[in-house]
Amino acid sequence: PAEPTLVLRLKFLNDTERLARVRPGDTVGALKRTYFPGQEHQVRLIYQGQLLRDDAQSLAGLHLSHLSVLHCHLSPPSAAPTAPGSPGPRSPAPAALGVGSLALPLFVLLLALLWYLQLQHRHVFTATATTCLAGLTLLVTFVAFAMYRR
Repeated sequence: PAEPTLVLRLKFLNDTERLARVRPGDTVGALKRTYFPGQEHQVRLIYQGQLLRDDAQSLAGLHLSHLSVLHCHLSPPSAAPTAPGSPGPRSPAPAALGVGSLALPLFVLLLALLWYLQLQHRHVFTATATTCLAGLTLLVTFVAFAMYRR
């Protein structure tokens, strides 16, 4: 008689799922080779909180039932070793500058400009405006120290 098939749910970190049809006699390694061809060494399967390290272990030995969930983690491919004459691996590209990383320096620059204007053109700034500028300077200073203290 033909061995019954199980349907397993392969769940990824981004909450996407894939269904896998397997036989209880299949091994963890066979599952990896079938559903992750060429990526067998990059995929980690987790069942009930346990990392499935042994590729020779049968799925029946894990006591999987129909629609059991196997969590899948795909690690990025490892860099191939370089030959002695070839250049080494390049350093990773710097992270793109986002608006968030530029906000604090822009605030500091704006505050410096406002303080310069306040010192050069005192007659334009009222006492209230100068007090607000001092308060804003203190606030930005505290935020800067909090951000860069980590």
